[in-house]
Amino acid sequence: MPFDEPSLAPRPKPRVRDDRSPAERLVDLRVRIDKAATSARRDCADVTLIAVSKTHPADAIEPLLAAGQRDFGENRVQEAEAKWPVLRERYPNTRLHLIGQLQSNKARDAVRLADAIHVVDRPSLVTALARAMEQEDRRPDCFIQVNIGDEPQKGGCAIADLPELLTQARDAALPVAGLMCLPPASLEAAPYFALLAKLARDHGLAGLSMGMSDDYDTAVTLGSTHVRVGSALFGHRA
Repeated sequence: MPFDEPSLAPRPKPRVRDDRSPAERLVDLRVRIDKAATSARRDCADVTLIAVSKTHPADAIEPLLAAGQRDFGENRVQEAEAKWPVLRERYPNTRLHLIGQLQSNKARDAVRLADAIHVVDRPSLVTALARAMEQEDRRPDCFIQVNIGDEPQKGGCAIADLPELLTQARDAALPVAGLMCLPPASLEAAPYFALLAKLARDHGLAGLSMGMSDDYDTAVTLGSTHVRVGSALFGHRA
């Protein structure tokens, strides 16, 4: 591993009061993000909070829209297609982020629907997205997903393959906004976030899609520009 061995201590679980509404949790989240940004001498406006609305119905999402939240994350194109057209009619400035593994045969649907795609992880998907952008005349931001913990069960390109994949994406004229990662769930996330930030700097990329409900404040202190938060907003599923 090209960095110090991380602590084997489990990452702490967020303390979520289940009696609060998502809109109340949203206020708390924004305060914590602002604090983390301030502690890192960053402008909190440079951090985008993505509310991960996967599996949640429209009536659970709308209170967050009414409270001013505008960036939302979905895992599956089909699910997003089923619930977001009506919501976007009511809130037309909403931005959708695809954060789940994307099949190449869904690339055109993804380009048509999403404002950002966080899971570009292989040459075949680069090719499919480039073709879809040409067909749709639409160019959502793209994040290259890196398998930062070298976990076989996860998507993302290997660290060693990142330079070649970035070159392919740039040659295909994809609008590469930055890098994305999912650290190993059982380990301290900070070393992995720091490594992704270094990789982004080395390749001249400003965007960092990293940090979720358990570790978004740590991610912000280490440079994250997009945090993907689900359970800390919507509550833990039964």
